Amino acid sequence: MTAEVVRPPEEILLGFARALRAAGLPVTQDRSAAFVTASSLVGLRDASGVYVAGRATLCAGPDDLERYDQVFHAWFGDAEGTPRVVPREQPRQVSSPLPLTDDSGSGGAEDEAETVDAAASEAEILRHRDVAALSADQKALLDAMIRALRPRPPRRRAARRTPWRRGDVDVRRTLRRSLRHLGEPVRIEHHRRHVRPRRVVLLVDVSASMRPYADALLRLCHVLVRTGAPVEAFTLGTRLTRITAALSTADPERALVRAGGEVPDWSGGTRLGETLQAFLDRWGARGMARGAVVVVLSDGWERGDAALLGEQMRRLRRLAHRVVWVNPHRGKAGYQPVQGGIVAALPHCDALVAGHSLRSFEQVLEVVGDA
Repeated sequence: MTAEVVRPPEEILLGFARALRAAGLPVTQDRSAAFVTASSLVGLRDASGVYVAGRATLCAGPDDLERYDQVFHAWFGDAEGTPRVVPREQPRQVSSPLPLTDDSGSGGAEDEAETVDAAASEAEILRHRDVAALSADQKALLDAMIRALRPRPPRRRAARRTPWRRGDVDVRRTLRRSLRHLGEPVRIEHHRRHVRPRRVVLLVDVSASMRPYADALLRLCHVLVRTGAPVEAFTLGTRLTRITAALSTADPERALVRAGGEVPDWSGGTRLGETLQAFLDRWGARGMARGAVVVVLSDGWERGDAALLGEQMRRLRRLAHRVVWVNPHRGKAGYQPVQGGIVAALPHCDALVAGHSLRSFEQVLEVVGDA
């Protein structure tokens, strides 16, 4: 009698991700973590849910779908050949067993196949869909995928030098070593510039026009703040509010609740010029924005003086290392930057990127990391 193979769910899911990588799919560590998180949310008893979660998180494009299907069926197999999963006590989200088949006997095979195809078609475009158009279930999956992002903080070269095996000749260390050997020629020492994380400043527009995107953008800011690099976060509306401490909370739900309690002008008006001036007068000019990567997340609708916004953006550009403007409407077909605020700010920005979908969030992190 053969003993049943029992493995933890994470091992089987990550093994599937490694199998996809071996088959040629560009499966990264971030995508693997997002797949595990998404599978725990949809429930491991739901075969179609895990299948769709994998297609949404592990596939980079339509060209990967055929190989994904082949590896999925080869890895999980049918009901008899699928290894059984015994969930651990922690984490509690993963509490349902595999195999990824429905043995309840309800419904025909054709109905199940149609349901899987419909769900997969919807999940394939989740990474590219507008955040404002998602349903509650899709937003829950999107939140988990945002939480699984792993930003790469920008770097800067510091004035301090550290010993290194190559680079510029370290004359002082070389002479000191030579003196310890009575002036005899010794190995030449080298050093290089020390590399440190560059500060990132996030300015999030929480006015009424940004309401459909504010939650997702704040979750993205939470991921950045939690990297451990020097990151500061503020909200812009009719007032300027610093929310760095609130977003430092480990749990994203609690972090957003804390941030929402500190912001008095949520879904209010838009005074970008005045709030940006307040930031520069109180924080930016004193050193926070100096040499930093400043990311403004706003649609550019300005109810105040657009000329004031342009003047403050000019001040910000002189202080910051790089200014990135993230506009949720930038990635939509037919969009033109004709709003008064964005017209005044655009000449002083180094990059104008989209911010309406998970894919655009990944691009924002790449732009910030390369700054």
